Amino acid sequence: MNQLEDMQIFVGTVDAQSFTAAADKLGLSKQFISRRIMALEDRLGVRLLNRTTRKLSITDAGTAYYERAHKIIDEVQEAEQLVSNRNATPRGTLRLSAPMSFGTLHLGPAIARFMEHYPEVRIELDLSDRFVDIVGEGYDMAIRIGHLGDSSLIARQIAPAQIVACASPAYLKQRGTPQTPAELKDHDLLLYGHSRNVEWTFYAQGKALQVPVKGRLRANNGELACAAATAGLGIVLLPTFIVGKALREKQLVTLLNEWAPLPLTIYAVYPQHRQSSLVVKTLADFLRNAFGKTNF
Repeated sequence: MNQLEDMQIFVGTVDAQSFTAAADKLGLSKQFISRRIMALEDRLGVRLLNRTTRKLSITDAGTAYYERAHKIIDEVQEAEQLVSNRNATPRGTLRLSAPMSFGTLHLGPAIARFMEHYPEVRIELDLSDRFVDIVGEGYDMAIRIGHLGDSSLIARQIAPAQIVACASPAYLKQRGTPQTPAELKDHDLLLYGHSRNVEWTFYAQGKALQVPVKGRLRANNGELACAAATAGLGIVLLPTFIVGKALREKQLVTLLNEWAPLPLTIYAVYPQHRQSSLVVKTLADFLRNAFGKTNF
């Protein structure tokens, strides 16, 4: 039994969460799997799994080994795909990070269609608005929205989007419609973001106009801020992929269109060492085809 096979047995056991389930999945006996993992622990000189009569739990050392072993197995699979057949079916595990609102509103259905089309692909999807370290945290790909800085990452454009200021007709009827960004100080504003110091940036005649804003509500989730705006609580500045449905249904109307913020771009980004991965390339192409002509 070689090291790669031991890694595969260990990863399969952790994924299955029991020797019995791993035996069924791998087509090996429960006793054989138990012996191989004990031999692996003896060779490494550390305990990887805690065993009880009811369940397995992974140790800190086991977690570190699992993460590295998982990546090695995926890279071996990708290397074989690369040289064996250029038209091979994508397979393997892809770790994907994406912003929360874009993920729940748009990415979920697209990922479901992708996995239906490619049944040998597994996706581990992490939805979070924090800025992840793709390489350091072991992600294969991330969805990023906005203006990308200098980076060694490879970026593929997926779709355009806009940022708009908007409010409900009921709010505007009661409080009036601001005609310039400066008039926002007289309105209830709904803030989206993590920072305490919030500025809304508008553009006129190619020049940026930054407006410090304060509001009754500050939320780190765009869908919640959109819901507050449709309820008539104030004015919000959000991407169209969040407020697009409310705009189409006339629950919200756009404001200050002459000072519209710069458009956004939605990207799929991934490390250079993943550019030969068939599953990464296929997913990026799939998302571009799924969203490239979408009017968010």
